[in-house]
Amino acid sequence: MHERSTPADTIALLKATLEATRDGIVVFDLHGRVVLWNASLLRLFRLTADTLATGGLDAVTAALLPQLEDVDNLDEAFGRLWGHPDREMLDTIRFRDGRVYERFVAPHRVGDQVIGHVASIHDVTRTAAIQRELEQHRAFLEQAQEVAHIGSWAAELDGSGRVGWSLETHRIFGIEPKEFPGTRTAFYEFVHPDDREAVAAAAQSARERRGRSEIDHRIIQHDGTLRWVHLEAEVVRDAAGRPIRMIGTVQDVTERRQLEEQLRQSQKMEAIGRLAGGIAHDINNALTAIAGYSELALAGVAPDHPARPDVEEIRRAAERAGAVTRQLLAFSRKQLIEPRPFDLNDTVAAIGRLLSRLVGTDILIRMQFTDDLPPIIGDPGQVEQAIVNLAVNARDAMPNGGVITLATSLDRVDEHQARAHVPMPPGEYVRLAVSDTGHGMSEETQARIFEPFFTTKPVGKGTGLGLSMVYGTLKQIGGFVFASSELGRGTTFTLYFRPAPRPAEPAITVPESKADNGIRPTILIAEDEDAVRNLVASALRDEYAVLLARSAEEALAIAETRSEPVDLLLTDAIMPGKSGVELASTLARRWPSMRVVVMSGYTEEDLANAISGCMTVVQKPFTPRDLRKRIREVLEAP
Repeated sequence: MHERSTPADTIALLKATLEATRDGIVVFDLHGRVVLWNASLLRLFRLTADTLATGGLDAVTAALLPQLEDVDNLDEAFGRLWGHPDREMLDTIRFRDGRVYERFVAPHRVGDQVIGHVASIHDVTRTAAIQRELEQHRAFLEQAQEVAHIGSWAAELDGSGRVGWSLETHRIFGIEPKEFPGTRTAFYEFVHPDDREAVAAAAQSARERRGRSEIDHRIIQHDGTLRWVHLEAEVVRDAAGRPIRMIGTVQDVTERRQLEEQLRQSQKMEAIGRLAGGIAHDINNALTAIAGYSELALAGVAPDHPARPDVEEIRRAAERAGAVTRQLLAFSRKQLIEPRPFDLNDTVAAIGRLLSRLVGTDILIRMQFTDDLPPIIGDPGQVEQAIVNLAVNARDAMPNGGVITLATSLDRVDEHQARAHVPMPPGEYVRLAVSDTGHGMSEETQARIFEPFFTTKPVGKGTGLGLSMVYGTLKQIGGFVFASSELGRGTTFTLYFRPAPRPAEPAITVPESKADNGIRPTILIAEDEDAVRNLVASALRDEYAVLLARSAEEALAIAETRSEPVDLLLTDAIMPGKSGVELASTLARRWPSMRVVVMSGYTEEDLANAISGCMTVVQKPFTPRDLRKRIREVLEAP
């Protein structure tokens, strides 16, 4: 049987309980007099019992004010208590020395009447320090993500569909944190509709297997901008192996994807260029024979012969085919050009006056020039042809009329711009922008516009070589061309030219050749293509002593048997084994006065340097008349 507790026993138990707690406890009445406290309060606030007993809350406040970090907070808190005695209050007290206490104040009631307040003071200094450290680490992480442009995310797999994003992830998706609902459904609204199935499949695969999964996909930002992102994910599992959360990173890889696409396009264009050059070389050999034999046949056919119109048509067809191969060679950068310094403004102004008649009266030509542009190096004729090709394309893109703008400027391309325009290196460029107000192009069309024979025009309306010729022209002179277009908003082609070096390189002095003594000159012909070799022999045999060789090695063997030098070497540029240029160099050491004419279906960049000066080039396809004229000029030159 338990003995009944006395009031004194109850009070003693309450006091023991107060003293046992580590939190500071203080009880005060509505007048601010301290009624009860424990030792922990004195320890936490570093007060004495006399201060509490004699001074009340005013003495406590006076003792604490010099130590507090936020004095106004304390005054405001007590003001709220005195104004509303029945209100509870929870706040934080921060001291200048780093201590942080959490204070909870509740009304002290006797029955329904509030007679005072009870305050509990809890030391949260360590917790606050940990919280500050966590916040600091979180700030560092956010800053690191912003610098690296890599965001983080987490998706709960408990069926709630909750998704959490870091600040950088919000920036990548182009939405403010307060505007994102934080759900899986909201995330998929950003994913491009064509990619949603692939993203969902990648997420399902990650849940079903262990390890990291990744995917590149498109997103549509809040403002409608299309971007590419690289998403990596890993599943967090509980002790039983059940997936509970998916975490990962996201990175904007739009610029990388663009660079990769530009590199692939550049490699593809280079491969197509090499193929085009090789095809053009072989075709030019055949066209040389067709055009040459047609001319020889015409010389022996009477004007009224029934076959003459047919032979003339064969010759014209060969000439048309030759024009096509020249465009292929321009694309492949293997056409022989005559580069020289010239003023781009003058060229644009001259061609601009002609474009109005070319494109029609319903299209306005505007020209905007930047003064004092440095000269550029190139073939003015090819640059003019490139402008014409761009203008014709612009005209076809504006069937109802519009505006073509030609604008020149001097641009400094920095590292950032160069990365966005692979393979153009940084530096100074003379820039020509050709813009139209036409219907524009899709991304798929833009990816192929410089390919030879690619065209969006109806059959019979274009060869598909216009833009490829522009590409080849710019590449051949060390320039670059890029297209920017959007459906319904027109197209801009931007051409970048290297300024001409200053000062100009000195001209090469060509030694004088030996004068003709009236004896029939001897010509050594080295050509591996039988049809071309026989044609050339037929064209020259009446005027010259002709020696024939199928290769450079055979030509050298013929030279070994001769005591007298030949007057002129007529050689193909590229032959199996030793090239025509190598043959010319070898024989020039044997016969320094020998003249050299190189026949070429195309001219490699190093060949163009090798033949400059003492060698003359005749471009295939040519006719016997053209060849005889060129050889006569070479032999008669001083």
